[in-house]
This record gives sequence, structure tokens and C-alpha cells, in this order.
Amino acid sequence: MLKKGKLTVVGAGPGDAELITLKAIKALQSADVVLYDALINTELLNYAPNAEKIFVGKRKGCYSYQQEQINELIVQRGQLRKHVVRLKGGDSFVFGRGAEEMQYAAEYGIDVAVVPGISSSLSVPANQHIPVTKRGFSESFWVITGTTKEHKLSNDIALAAKSSATIVILMGMSKLHEIMTLFKGEGKSETPVAIIQEGTTEREKIGIGTVASIESKAREQQLSNPAIIVIGEVVHHRTELLNLKKKHEQEAILV
Repeated sequence: MLKKGKLTVVGAGPGDAELITLKAIKALQSADVVLYDALINTELLNYAPNAEKIFVGKRKGCYSYQQEQINELIVQRGQLRKHVVRLKGGDSFVFGRGAEEMQYAAEYGIDVAVVPGISSSLSVPANQHIPVTKRGFSESFWVITGTTKEHKLSNDIALAAKSSATIVILMGMSKLHEIMTLFKGEGKSETPVAIIQEGTTEREKIGIGTVASIESKAREQQLSNPAIIVIGEVVHHRTELLNLKKKHEQEAILV
């Protein structure tokens, strides 16, 4: 039993159960309570066999718990001197509200810690051989939420559309038309775009197109949330690698 309660906010990675850190596994193994979200791989709960497990995520727009209720759960279990692990998809400090939960718990005298996770904004494109930076193509990248807490399009996307950076947009599928309209307005209709749905999982799907064509590609392939949108010349890297692989396979057949 702990001398006082503890909250550890843990990033679970993008979906593949193997893309979690050793430190995160150790936190789960010592947990008395695990509060977990919808996007985490539930295989990870096996690392906490003796913990109380509570699903607090959102599915299809329906909340099992409101944020205020999650905060209260953390404090209630923490005041019982339990170790609470808050398990979140990706990295909990990238659009994850992990910082807010830690601050709330600390106000009640509960010890807090964080275990960084592998962010989906970087790892999901990488898993599809799309780098967010590449020499000669992109010197920087933006990671932006597609939808603000007011359910509006982020103003930062209009600024990003003016840059030469790689743009990675999370939670943006419901605003896909608005986003592409902004990029078209900047003369970027032919800029490559990738949409990766449920990246790093066995259900992964990908659509490749341009700013002008990606909406029709998304409809054809029935791409929807949870998905990541990548806009920039770096998307060509994947095509180049696949073409090289195909070329060598054809040469091997001829030999």
C-alpha cells in the first residue's frame, strides 16, 4: 500500500501492442487501478492482471464517463492510497488531456508522474514509410488537431497551408473537405496526401492521393476516423520505396 495515492499518466502508443515502452509496462504492472481509453490496444491490460480496470473512453461520439467524472475517479481511488494508471492512446501530452488530469490530481495532494508514449502523429506515417521530414523535401512539420473543443476547424490549419512543412492532422476526417479547400486556395491542389486509418493495427487502411483527389479516394476506400491525414511531398517517399521494391522483385523473376 502506498503512503499516499499516485497517478501515472501513461502513453500506450499508436495501437500495435509492441509499440509501448518498458517503463509503461512497469507502471501497468504496479497499478491498482487502470483507467483506459477507447484507442488503446486492450492486450496491454494483460500487464496489469490484478488491477481494477475501468473503461473511460469515447466510442462513436458516446462518452462512458465525462471528463469531470474521470477526474473524480482518479482522486477517489488516489485518496484510497492506490496507484492509478491513466492509459491513453499515443502520447498523453499530444491532444490527450493528460496534463489536465495530472494538475487536477496534484491539487488534491496526489503524487503524479508521466510515462511518454510513441505519438501516432509520427509513428503511424512512419509505419507506412512516410517520414515527416526528408532532406530536400521538408525541413519541418506541424501536428495539428483538425477539430477544436468547440467542434470547429483549427485556425492553425490555414496558417499551415501557407508553409512548405509537412502537415499532420489528427481528428480531422469530419473536416476533410474544409481542410482540402484551404490547401487548394494556396495553390496546392497537386500536393500529395495520405490518409491512414487505424494505423499500426491489423485493421489499418491507407489512401493516397493529392489535395484535389483525396476526398474521392477517401469515399472509395471508406476511410473514416480514427485516422491521420498527412499532407506534403514526403508522401512520395512511400511510393518511391514501393516502386524500388517492385522493380527488384521483377528483376529477380527475370533472373
